[in-house]
Amino acid sequence: MLEAHRAGALVVGEDLGVVEPWVRDYLRDRGILGTSILWFEQDAQGKPLAAEAYRELCLATVTTHDLPPTAGYLAGGHIDLRHDLGLLTRPVEQERTIEAAARGEVVDMLVERGLLRPAGPDSEVVAALHRFLSWTPAKLVGVAVADLTGDHRTMNQPGTDEEYPNWRLPLAGADGKPVLLDDLMTSRWARRLARCVAQR
Repeated sequence: MLEAHRAGALVVGEDLGVVEPWVRDYLRDRGILGTSILWFEQDAQGKPLAAEAYRELCLATVTTHDLPPTAGYLAGGHIDLRHDLGLLTRPVEQERTIEAAARGEVVDMLVERGLLRPAGPDSEVVAALHRFLSWTPAKLVGVAVADLTGDHRTMNQPGTDEEYPNWRLPLAGADGKPVLLDDLMTSRWARRLARCVAQR
């Protein structure tokens, strides 16, 4: 914390999924931001958390480096990948059903909040998810670089070493063709997503 203070930097804790609930309070009391991933944020009934109910001291994002890009998550390709790698703990069809229901609840919430028209294409869902984050009180809102290109492929698959090319996939667009950073800076899609989160 001292070095972060000296550098004028923020510290963000990766407090999701595998930490006890008290850890969030511990971080907050010390001025350390947490991490809130849209897919994991739920209310007491297990429903997607309303934007207004997000904590303020966090970095809010739709996805992270350990999850598939949003377009890939919506398409469910990560389930096939995890199945192929032997990482699923449930039958693949059961996994698909559970994941589809969870995604459906989030999409339904977007429709109810007026962020998305019913049966909108995945590109509109991706934009609506990021616009939703702009409604939260989160101090920071992040956008994954892979979401800026429309890439579907998972960049990092935890628990693998040689079975999957972690961090070795070139950044690509929805068509699978590599995208240079120079091209990303002039991308209409990237600018659209940036505008979605800039509406705060």
